[in-house]
Amino acid sequence: MKISLIAAVAQNGTIGRNDANGKPDLPWHLPDDFKFFKDTTSGHPIIMGRKSMDALGKPLPRRTNIVITRNLDFQMPGATIVHTLEEALTEARQVEKDELFIIGGAEIYALALPVANTLYLTEIHKAYEGDAHFPAFDKTEWREVSRRRHEADDRHEAAFDFVEYHRIQH
Repeated sequence: MKISLIAAVAQNGTIGRNDANGKPDLPWHLPDDFKFFKDTTSGHPIIMGRKSMDALGKPLPRRTNIVITRNLDFQMPGATIVHTLEEALTEARQVEKDELFIIGGAEIYALALPVANTLYLTEIHKAYEGDAHFPAFDKTEWREVSRRRHEADDRHEAAFDFVEYHRIQH
């Protein structure tokens, strides 16, 4: 099974920030990145941390939503709740044999990066303030297989590239 991480990452590694109420949020508005995320993950299991689920507010449609949390009492109707990455991967494999997606946040990306074999990164060509960052990774262990440029325009405040990386097998 393909274990894929999907994230939008600013030039300085930022993937999110807390809003004025302390709720996780994205510091940018890039509608075509939202569309890419939806099109890429629809029909597949998605694994996220509790804070990411809090930011979404509810499970995403047309996907099996799996939430990793340390909180044994956490509940979210429409989502499968687990307490470790291993449990999440097991749940996802029961639903899908092809590909699953890790969708955040920072701690979950860091846990899953060592077992991932695909990265779908929206590389944003602008730095943003934030308190959540994508984990550093050794690009010599990954091969870029595609890159599509998207210029800034009246709907997108920054230019970005959709980039797909595959782990190089040793």
